[in-house]
Amino acid sequence: MNTSTTQTWPAPSAVLELLKPITWFPPMWAFACGVVSSGRPILDNWSLVLLGVVLAGPLVCAMSQAINDWYDRDVDAINEPQRPIPSGRIPGRWGLYIALIWTVLSLLVASALGTWVFVSAIVGLVLAWAYSAPPFRLKRNGWWGNAACGLSYESLAWVTGTAAMIGGALPRIEVLWLALLYGIGAHGIMTLNDFKAIKGDAQTGIRSLPVQLGADGAARAASAIMALPQVVVIALLLHWERPLQAAIVAALLALQGWMMLRFISTPVERALWYSGFGVPLYVSGMMAAAIAVRDLA
Repeated sequence: MNTSTTQTWPAPSAVLELLKPITWFPPMWAFACGVVSSGRPILDNWSLVLLGVVLAGPLVCAMSQAINDWYDRDVDAINEPQRPIPSGRIPGRWGLYIALIWTVLSLLVASALGTWVFVSAIVGLVLAWAYSAPPFRLKRNGWWGNAACGLSYESLAWVTGTAAMIGGALPRIEVLWLALLYGIGAHGIMTLNDFKAIKGDAQTGIRSLPVQLGADGAARAASAIMALPQVVVIALLLHWERPLQAAIVAALLALQGWMMLRFISTPVERALWYSGFGVPLYVSGMMAAAIAVRDLA
């Protein structure tokens, strides 16, 4: 691992790569689902929405990427030595410093968006640190680590979006159910990312689901974890008398089911394929469900 001990400033391009903008979409989308499910007019609150989207993606999610790469620098030296920290493009302890700075910035922004937004941000930040940093380092076990990511990226971001729109109050129970279910399902989405790092994870003691269950077992587990919460969402939408949205989620799940069968047949080769084409169907269902509950009293 080629890291510099001098306290030089990292290049902005290396910092941006460390913060991984491509990973910001899931929490930003979940925040948007929370905004929609609040039932409040978006255009009338556009500045609030913009600030919340920044909080969910470029701040909290970006912080989680920085702290993860800092504590994963030894693993990345095996799996992906070209990353900013093991390659030395983020020198010294700047990976840790950036994570700390982004944590403070996240808390400052969250404090301006209401009580429950602030509470959600604190929980999300705690989970992000617990996921990557000792002594907890939840990512060492795929069951705990992926649960922390799924609940943070989807459930908390969704709740934050709704709370921001309703003045920082606690969202309705219907919104909380949807946020929780889609956060549970996101556990399976997180597992998709682990197939590419089986070798390095096994060598460094990271017990991801592909390491624990084997590629075939992990693919089946991930598929079931993604599918079952969506079945419950469909049942809830029917109970809430939203048949159109229930049908949309069911159709999206049916397409995912076909893709899951292909993924399970060759999981290592098709994990990235399913992530690219199956996950968008999952998140499309999130927005359909959010629209369904926006006018529930």
